[in-house]
Amino acid sequence: MKAWRFIEGFGYENLRFVDVPQLEPGPGQVLVQVGACSLNFRDLVLAKGGYGRAVKPPITPLSDGAGEIVAIGPGVTRFQPGDRVCGTFFQNWVAGGPTDESAASAMGGAIDGMLAEQVCLSANGVVHAPAHLSFEEAATLPCAALTAWNALFRSGNLKPGESVVVQGTGGVSIFALQFATLAGAQVFVTSSSEAKLDRVRAMGATHGINYKTTPDWDKPVRDLTGGVGADHIIEVGGAGTLPSSIKAVRRGGHIALIGVLTGQGEVDPRPIFLKSVKVQGIYVGSREMFEQMNQAISAAQLRPVIDRVFGFDDPVAAMRYQESGAHFGKVCIRM
Repeated sequence: MKAWRFIEGFGYENLRFVDVPQLEPGPGQVLVQVGACSLNFRDLVLAKGGYGRAVKPPITPLSDGAGEIVAIGPGVTRFQPGDRVCGTFFQNWVAGGPTDESAASAMGGAIDGMLAEQVCLSANGVVHAPAHLSFEEAATLPCAALTAWNALFRSGNLKPGESVVVQGTGGVSIFALQFATLAGAQVFVTSSSEAKLDRVRAMGATHGINYKTTPDWDKPVRDLTGGVGADHIIEVGGAGTLPSSIKAVRRGGHIALIGVLTGQGEVDPRPIFLKSVKVQGIYVGSREMFEQMNQAISAAQLRPVIDRVFGFDDPVAAMRYQESGAHFGKVCIRM
């Protein structure tokens, strides 16, 4: 069996295509023939050794994948061979809130990931894939889609008619646009590309704001909400964009803190408590949330937005493309 692994160190040059022993599912496990994987920003951080001593090689990267169960271990009753499934980002987070135990089960980081021909997963760490989706589309769900779902509905308790600011057009952001639009929200999308803003408007965004030509993008958000500010901010930038998000959110509003695309730094906390803003860190979600999200995706026949699909023979090309920032939606790898 073949897998891509960082063996002796990190960096794209150290990703190796290697033979690994054939897997057999143990008690409570399922063996999955992987059909496709998808990339997240986190995967690039890991590939460059950005987690430091917290993650050590050898390790198989990528948290997100979908495929078909080819064998089940003793005691497994939720699945049968032939079932189409997605792996969960956290193999041990079934329901409730996050714990140290669940954090230690993050795929493609704390434990091996999905960039292999076959993987053994906990039967508690897989969900049925929506029937109308391809393996590539289903592979986009475990991290980006669930993060957006958690941010909007579990953390944000989004209601029809509320306003949502979505930063950029990467995987989490495009899913947030799709989910918020389905929920009847007004959606404001920021991007430095007019072409991408045209695309999000066509997808249902109420307003598009070019943050390159309008660096103080919080001002049009406040103007377009009658001076009040947005109910929700999907904050993927981090320290570089959080001050603007705090200005753009309404008093008592909600900021879902998801990413650090603009790096790390200091943020003045005073406006947060002066405006009584709820800032909630979002680190993906539980299997229970995943299953609820998939019910909504199936009911709406929603299809993830995939920018490009690369082959299993060249995952580094996919990583470099993701790193370029040219993508709109998700980047996938087909096995």
